[in-house]
Amino acid sequence: MLTGILALFLILILIGILFITLSPEFGGSPSKEQIVEYEQLPYFSEGKFTNLIPTEMSMSIGKTITMIPKFFANDPTRIPSFEIPVEKRDSLELTKTQAGSRLIWFGHSAFLLQIDGLNILIDPMLGNVPAPNPMLGKPRFSKELPIEIEKLPQIDLIIISHDHYDHLDYGSIQKLKDKTKAFYVPLGVGAHFERWGVDPKQIQEMAWWQEVELDSVKLVFAPSRHFSGRGPTDRFSTLWGSWIIQGTQDNIYFSGDGGYGPHFKEIGETYGPFDFAMLECGQYNENWKEIHMSPEETAMAGIDVRAKLGMPIHWGAFSLAMHSWTDPVERVSKKAEELGLPLALPKIGEFIELGSLIENETWWVQK
Repeated sequence: MLTGILALFLILILIGILFITLSPEFGGSPSKEQIVEYEQLPYFSEGKFTNLIPTEMSMSIGKTITMIPKFFANDPTRIPSFEIPVEKRDSLELTKTQAGSRLIWFGHSAFLLQIDGLNILIDPMLGNVPAPNPMLGKPRFSKELPIEIEKLPQIDLIIISHDHYDHLDYGSIQKLKDKTKAFYVPLGVGAHFERWGVDPKQIQEMAWWQEVELDSVKLVFAPSRHFSGRGPTDRFSTLWGSWIIQGTQDNIYFSGDGGYGPHFKEIGETYGPFDFAMLECGQYNENWKEIHMSPEETAMAGIDVRAKLGMPIHWGAFSLAMHSWTDPVERVSKKAEELGLPLALPKIGEFIELGSLIENETWWVQK
């Protein structure tokens, strides 16, 4: 019996190694030449990218093992008990010109931004499970997306904040790569896209504070306080960050993922004020409080970046932590009101028209 158990254990290890080695989901790795270039950066050392301030990332193997049952526990508060509303969009209305910028939220941190005639997808995780295999994660809350990938208009560019599965999805990129002109990604993330069949000429990797002009739109890649990695051995091998998108009328901030820190004030002082700020708010826990903000910190970050209008993101689509699914929006709404930060709380698929009156509904409450 002992021999059989040992053999089964070794088989499982072999299957895991083969899956990690052969599955395209895990992406690629930066080349040796790229790593040599990264070594010139003040936030890269000993083969890894680092945060601007000390950030605790250690979770012992023992603690990780004890967290697994809690993560997969059947807690009814962590998922909606009703079919959450999703506004459907069609291809035709997305091709019509409009005076100002507008966005569509796909849930979590995925957006379509239309600004100055450009179609920009932000962190388009449009798959059903944010994991390298459906068995390793929980499915999306909503059964449908506002619009299927195949019906999206031509995409001018995709921007990625970091390479975690809930922000960078292999299946989504496979469907998007032939209808997308360019990809703007953090340093090192381009290796994933190259392995997935994207032409290297379409990929632009960005360092922190790097700027690029695209017609009338300026992109800036800014710091966040987080980490990266898609497999067990590549943590910190690629960069992570936030994005500033400046058009002729609107100045927009997308936080990506990350803990609270002084970088928000620096971003606000350098590039603010922002007409609209999408701010991480969800999937937090005391065990990883330095790499994910609490809802109260989300509201504080909105004030720091000098946002005229904030929107909590990183919630409403997946359960990746142990809090209830409505806890983020309830807590951030209370703190934002206290601080005087106006919030946009749209339904998934609803048009967010910048410069227009935003009327919030408590759509997350079952009627």
